[in-house]
Amino acid sequence: MLRRHRPLVLFAALMAALSPVFLVLALADPRTLDGVPIWFKPMKFSISFALYSFTWAWLLSLRHRAGRLSRWLGTALVTALVTAALAEVALIVFQAARGRHSHFNEATPLDGAIWIAMGVTIGVLMLANLTAAVLVLVERQADRVSTWSVRFGLIVSTLGISSGALMVTGVPRQTWAEDFAGAHSVGVADGGPGLPVVGWSTVGGDLRVPHFVGMHALQLLPLFALLLAALSTRLAALRPEAPRTRLVIIAGLAYSGVFLLVLWQALRGQPLIRPDAATLIVLGALVAATLGATVVALRPRTEPS
Repeated sequence: MLRRHRPLVLFAALMAALSPVFLVLALADPRTLDGVPIWFKPMKFSISFALYSFTWAWLLSLRHRAGRLSRWLGTALVTALVTAALAEVALIVFQAARGRHSHFNEATPLDGAIWIAMGVTIGVLMLANLTAAVLVLVERQADRVSTWSVRFGLIVSTLGISSGALMVTGVPRQTWAEDFAGAHSVGVADGGPGLPVVGWSTVGGDLRVPHFVGMHALQLLPLFALLLAALSTRLAALRPEAPRTRLVIIAGLAYSGVFLLVLWQALRGQPLIRPDAATLIVLGALVAATLGATVVALRPRTEPS
């Protein structure tokens, strides 16, 4: 992975190394923005980009049938991903140092120019992510378990990243502050009470929730496949490939359902930690369906005589 995609691995290492630096700055710098330490946002983005870049380095290394043109395209995509991500983190850090909002902010010509530049980097990241996802999706991996975990992870993560566009296109019940070209919250203004560290609204809907949940399917679903592989050495029911494949597909469908549920919840202006009856009913049905499908998936199959 380091040999074939060194820029992505080195960028992931850089982001991982910067995360504790931003944490120290958050503890040492008393300034806040919307009630949150100003260095928390660079820290969150550095952690997220570390996971994102390392995962993509691994995923692109799975492309064992890549021809010359495909390898060239993969190199171009890696370059675009690293350049855009590095530029976005640099702009976020610059705005944090100034004590200014980095996203949506058009209060001054400089703020507006930075937001436009960030819009370009976000667009490049989304396009590169989509193209790279297609390149990986068309290949069958070493086994069906890995294939399905990667497929669901890529599809849901692409939807999660794309859901961020709702923050700038505008949705019903969303209020944009003056001099701002977007918002995270629905039903309330940005900057109100929020959960520790992440800052997700506790009084209204927050589009960052589905954005986060969807994006990290790229790590969690392949990790689930690895967990099943580890458990298969101890549990006889998981030793065959078939039940593990079924469980990965169930997990992918369940994760997709969770993403759609938190997206629906946010669009209705509902805080993540205060679900209404409708949300709880849908969640209960999703949990019941997942558990039922899991029981069926693990039921021993009788081979035809």
